[in-house]
Amino acid sequence: MSDGDFFEFSIAHDRRYSLEHLWIQVLDEKKEEDMTVKIGLSEFIRADYGDIIRVVLAKPEDDSEFKADSDEEEAVPDDDADATPITSGDELGTDDLMITVRTANERLLINAPFPCKIIELNGDVEDSPDLVNDDAYGDGWCLIVKPHEFDNDMYLNLNEYIEYLNEL
Repeated sequence: MSDGDFFEFSIAHDRRYSLEHLWIQVLDEKKEEDMTVKIGLSEFIRADYGDIIRVVLAKPEDDSEFKADSDEEEAVPDDDADATPITSGDELGTDDLMITVRTANERLLINAPFPCKIIELNGDVEDSPDLVNDDAYGDGWCLIVKPHEFDNDMYLNLNEYIEYLNEL
């Protein structure tokens, strides 16, 4: 975007935020061992990098489009070679790639914010990235996970996130 362009974006008040612009919403915290957390992309990504044209999450069970028919080298579309296929039930560490976001000019690789087990994937955002552009805090969510180590206070609240964005 040029210096004259600006894009209004919102920040949901009922979430926490990571420095990588993920939003984190605790869904069920009755007991720590039963806690589930929904994760999505902050609207800031679209505001800063432009419209999101592709989202690659943990891949579904059928990853045939990413493999060659033979046992030789795997064929990987585009340059998403870093997108290791993972599925619901898989475990992620903080160094594991969780989401790849493509805009017209950028490719963002976002790791898991905390060690977790994948509970549910929102494949709709892969099929229709406009969900993230149009409803990032609603239907544009990406994953639901069960954290292994999670402290809500490690992530920014609304005011802290706004302060962080102002420093960028």
